[in-house]
Amino acid sequence: MGLLAFLKTQFVVHLLIGFVFVVSGLVINFAQLCTLAVWPVSKQLYRRLNCRLAYSLWSQLVMLLEWWSCTECTLFTDQATVDRFGKEHVVIILNHNFEIDFLCGWTMCERFGVLGSSKVLAKKELLYVPLIGWTWYFLEIVFCKRKWEEDRDTVIEGLKRLSDYPEYMWFLLYCEGTRFTETKHRISMEVAVSKGLPPLKYHLLPRTKGFTTAVQCLRGTVTAVYDVTLNFRGNKNPSLLGILYGKKYEADMCVRRFPLEEIPLDEKEAAQWLHKLYQEKDALQEMYNQKGVFPGEQFKPARRPWTLLNFLCWATVLLSPLFSFVLGVFASGSPLLILAFLGFVGAASFGVRRLIGVTEIEKGSSYGNQEFKKKE
Repeated sequence: MGLLAFLKTQFVVHLLIGFVFVVSGLVINFAQLCTLAVWPVSKQLYRRLNCRLAYSLWSQLVMLLEWWSCTECTLFTDQATVDRFGKEHVVIILNHNFEIDFLCGWTMCERFGVLGSSKVLAKKELLYVPLIGWTWYFLEIVFCKRKWEEDRDTVIEGLKRLSDYPEYMWFLLYCEGTRFTETKHRISMEVAVSKGLPPLKYHLLPRTKGFTTAVQCLRGTVTAVYDVTLNFRGNKNPSLLGILYGKKYEADMCVRRFPLEEIPLDEKEAAQWLHKLYQEKDALQEMYNQKGVFPGEQFKPARRPWTLLNFLCWATVLLSPLFSFVLGVFASGSPLLILAFLGFVGAASFGVRRLIGVTEIEKGSSYGNQEFKKKE
């Protein structure tokens, strides 16, 4: 085992990475708070500033995927679609089967220059998660309670606010509403049968309200829908903890571009279009499981150095005073001071672990276990 491979498995190193992420995140959140003063003067300048601040935080997670674990991401699509990446506002539809599916999406956002301006329709609970939810708040992310009667006005208002966004954005929708589990899948397919819809093998029944509303509100801004179907070679089920330990994965993403004009204007017809899309996604997953590849040309966009340089800059700024402080604590010889410091380290470790836990499937919400039995 080489030195770098050894370091990737060490808890102390993980703690230092977590320290840099958390402290830089708090600094970034404070800077975002200060930018609120810019909003009355120039809303677009406020947005551009927050795109760059968010990039400085999210790119640290992308760095872990690209440079720490050296995970490879391959696109299966066509050249005409690749040529449009990062040059238009789009809605992204991504399957929600893996703990790091969002991270694979972010690495593609980074490589095509839209990481800071990426958007998502997120569950309201995430708003209260330190760093993640706080950063999203300043980015005008649309939050929902996943109860359409309560969400409708909030979602529509949030989407319409994005109609004049100054930088190209990729707006992510997890149309299944929650991560795939066997229990949720079984309940979802019971609903599919009751509605006369074809069963899906690899996906949950898509929730259509969010999709049809997003398409309706963003017409005139968004020019296309990108359908992204993600899987991992070797039947792997990667985790953020695995990434932190330096495990390398190989992600494959099939990307299909649909011009917005192809999406029906009528809400019911748009919902039917989405159901048909998920039947096609299911067929793509079946093909992948049988052949190990998706259809289409293969592209491997090169990783850029900015995520690594950004992390190294934050690490240099934050770890130098930390090391000086730690040396001072132990040099003092004070048992009380040393115990207090060790207690702080334990609390910090717990906090970082809780942040990672947000991505874990087994700790996901119960949404979908019962709600599929209710009508949308």
